[in-house]
Amino acid sequence: MFVDNVTITVKAGKGGDGAVAFRHEKYVPNGGPAGGDGGNGGSIILKVDPGLRTLMDFRYQRHFKASAGGNGMIKSMHGANAKDVYISVPPGTIVTDLDSGEVLGDLTQDQQELIVAKGGHGGRGNIHFANSRNTAPEIAENGRLGEQRAIKLELRVIADVGLVGLPSVGKSTLLAVATAAKPKIAAYHFTTLTPNLGMVQLEDGRDFVLADLPGLIAGASQGVGLGFQFLRHVERTRVILHLVEMDPNNGRNPVEDYQQILQELKNYDPQILQRPQVIVATKMDLTGSEQCLAEFKKTLQLSDEQIFPISSVTHQGVREVLLHTAELLTSLPEQSANVEPESDKVYQYQSDKDTEIKITALDDHTYQVISPAVSELLQRSNLNYQDGIMRFARKLQKMGVDEALQKAGAQTGDTVVIDDFEFDFM
Repeated sequence: MFVDNVTITVKAGKGGDGAVAFRHEKYVPNGGPAGGDGGNGGSIILKVDPGLRTLMDFRYQRHFKASAGGNGMIKSMHGANAKDVYISVPPGTIVTDLDSGEVLGDLTQDQQELIVAKGGHGGRGNIHFANSRNTAPEIAENGRLGEQRAIKLELRVIADVGLVGLPSVGKSTLLAVATAAKPKIAAYHFTTLTPNLGMVQLEDGRDFVLADLPGLIAGASQGVGLGFQFLRHVERTRVILHLVEMDPNNGRNPVEDYQQILQELKNYDPQILQRPQVIVATKMDLTGSEQCLAEFKKTLQLSDEQIFPISSVTHQGVREVLLHTAELLTSLPEQSANVEPESDKVYQYQSDKDTEIKITALDDHTYQVISPAVSELLQRSNLNYQDGIMRFARKLQKMGVDEALQKAGAQTGDTVVIDDFEFDFM
């Protein structure tokens, strides 16, 4: 089975907590604070593996979690940084955040990496909070939480040349003749249920990747048949080989077949029609095919140079169309991947995105503070020590929480709720 669209969840590791500790060595009269920093949590990183061709592995594992960083220790010792978790994906994978719809990356290059969940930064130990007024602070930070998100992985086959056309026009047969690929070939519609790739190697040393894409039918761009599922793969090709069947006994009109496929491609993405397209007349070994081809060229006003008649059974014309395709590829620029440089990708924590403070009255004497920035301050604060509590209170005042509570009507002695933490308002 070919899998080209999956949803997974990723959770990066939490940063280690900073430590509160002091030096107590016998011959160190002025020991001072010596609590070390916490280590960084592990990140979740996608990495391109050219040996993969599908997203099949994700059918069996959909949840990925990285380890937390180690906590800071005495004697200013730093907690261990957690190892990053690497997830292998095939080239051509587009990564999208499921909640926001934002495209996080387009992975096309060998060994290309993309961080999809950033590990939390370790908290600072009390060695960072000493000053002239407080030479022995009992203050330390907890590590940041790691990012957690649901992402969609969508595979779009990367090929230099794509074969398009109605079902059973001979795409799989041509792929088998032109390459070493062994696609399923049978005399019924939708024999090909998954894209097949093959490498064309010409005698002059040139080569290119050829993709046999599942047959399109009328309404494919609206989801009819298999077309909508696999039309996306046409976007990755640089040249399109449009196969049109010249069998006089199939009950169809080649001109209508050709125009139908063009219309489906246009409906899906008009930009596709801007790419070089080679018209290939197939099954020219059948009786009456020459007359069909002549009428086809006359109706569409095509010259002999604009259409390539072939027979995959007798191999007639196959070499010529492959050489012409190779010439086209040589004249075209390399396909560029729309990938954001990794240095431009900024991973923001929720508190960095939204500093708005909302106060909700739960009853006459209970007020809830709703703010991502305040929630993260609470999570980062070590409230096991009086110094940590005082620092937390100063930070709240500086952020404007006290003022917002007073405007909402809070009085001394009222209860303030931040997430699962409660305290009395003073």
